[in-house]
Amino acid sequence: MSSPPTSVLKGQTALPSDKVQQIGLLNAVNDKYGGVVVDMKEPMDSHIYVPLLRASISQWRQQGKKGVWIKLPIEQANLVEPTVKEGFRYHHAESNYLMLVYWIPDSPDTLPANASHIVGIGAFVMNNKREVLVVKEKHGYFKGKDAWKFPTGVVNQGEDICAAAIREVKEETGIDTEFMEILAFNQTHQQFLGKSDLFFVCMLQPLSFDITKQDSEIKAAQWIPIDEYVNQTYNREHKPFEYVAKICLTKSQSNYGGFSAVHTLTSSGKQPYLYFNGQDFKP
Repeated sequence: MSSPPTSVLKGQTALPSDKVQQIGLLNAVNDKYGGVVVDMKEPMDSHIYVPLLRASISQWRQQGKKGVWIKLPIEQANLVEPTVKEGFRYHHAESNYLMLVYWIPDSPDTLPANASHIVGIGAFVMNNKREVLVVKEKHGYFKGKDAWKFPTGVVNQGEDICAAAIREVKEETGIDTEFMEILAFNQTHQQFLGKSDLFFVCMLQPLSFDITKQDSEIKAAQWIPIDEYVNQTYNREHKPFEYVAKICLTKSQSNYGGFSAVHTLTSSGKQPYLYFNGQDFKP
């Protein structure tokens, strides 16, 4: 009678090299931090997958590897339970895959946590009549509240803050804009799905003025005098909104210095934006 198979977990003896060669290994690439990444692109039966996984972990342990990342596409959901049974844990999920991780050494796990923040924007748009672009929402927190607010939204993955502000204004009001500055930002915790939230107040210059509201999300949209926006009862009763309103009012009246955006170039060829105070620094 044969013994049941056991997982190759922390502290266990590695498989002999001839056994590893006999079973085979999962395809993996090295990451920059002494670990490996497995991207499971081809369908595989769990009875084939588990021996490969065990042999791979044994080999990686001998090589001194640290973290193991396994990316399972949604089509291979059958491999989630076997992977967890081998000691892996969930790290994060997207609409089409699940990422699981495993720490090999007998040392503190230093794998980075899942993304901790959601990034949002609020768009301060003022025309040459000192009127600001505001909306009332059909859904969400502001549903049913008699308060005008700036167009707001969440920054998409891979999207720059300045691009998100332009997009959200266009989607909600039909107004074309040019990004000018970040005027302020705040951080709050335990928001949507328990994540922290970074919210950036952006100033944009209107390039068009005729409003076409987003019927699915927006109840009303219009230009109103900035003083009327600032002095709303809702703003006076909610300090964070009052502070933002007063910052925008100050910007409209004086040379308040926000953060401008400039393209930079990384060694890998990416072109992220750097946000800086244009009053005190010229790139």
